[in-house]
Amino acid sequence: MNDTVQATSRRIGLLGGSFDPVHNAHLQLAESACSELALDEVWFIPAGQPWQRDPLAASPQQRWDMVNLAIAGHPGLRACDIEIKRQGPSYTIDTVRELRAAHPDTAFTFIMGADQLRNLPTWNGWEDIVSQVDLAAARRPGYDHTAPPQLLAALAASGRRLHRLSMPEIDLSATRIRRHLARGESLHDLAPAAVAHYIEQHHLYTR
Repeated sequence: MNDTVQATSRRIGLLGGSFDPVHNAHLQLAESACSELALDEVWFIPAGQPWQRDPLAASPQQRWDMVNLAIAGHPGLRACDIEIKRQGPSYTIDTVRELRAAHPDTAFTFIMGADQLRNLPTWNGWEDIVSQVDLAAARRPGYDHTAPPQLLAALAASGRRLHRLSMPEIDLSATRIRRHLARGESLHDLAPAAVAHYIEQHHLYTR
């Protein structure tokens, strides 16, 4: 790739997940990555049928709605429905291939928590993922930025980078939020108000 193409390429972060539900830590992760890595945008990609997860509590449409409510008013954040529309299990490698084919002028960085970084070599087609996108990881409680040796070797072989985000670790997860809701507790400071209202309206996560 020549210098002119590199200079004009868009830089997009990809933040995938079940978002069951989306919460404030997701937003902080996206905005921190956008700022630290000088990204043009971060795309939230709700999974259709996550292959490493039990069945989700909210439907794909409900999770899509909540993501759009969460990012409203946040410049640089947008939702991408590529996995919601796909039939069958959601594999990140399929998403990466489709997005790179559709946006050949774009440099993608896959954003994740350090727990996902540690687990990445168990993903379907992980070496192909690493060969096509950079990675950015944020610390999670109980995890630092340490990457498995085989992942570091694959990154080095492909010339891709691992960015270690400096944002502080946040002890917040969708599992914790679902437990709060099952106990009838408030989501104050845990999720955007519009998401909390949507959850209440649709009686989600009550048991």
